[in-house]
Amino acid sequence: MTTTTTSPLTAADRCDRCGAQAYLRVVLPTGELLFCGHHARRHASALADVAVHVQDETDRLAEEHGAALR
Repeated sequence: MTTTTTSPLTAADRCDRCGAQAYLRVVLPTGELLFCGHHARRHASALADVAVHVQDETDRLAEEHGAALR
């Protein structure tokens, strides 16, 4: 049995692609991946096809950094 963590992402959680702060957790049948906002958007369609669960905290980018999400 695989246990999935869905606690809030913190500054210690890093994007598996580039190492930036992660704002998206994608739970897969075999584990999980973390992504920054940029890579979450870039790979959104492919991730949606395989994700068991998606924890999306990208709305925090605007709150914390004033970033405009496109």
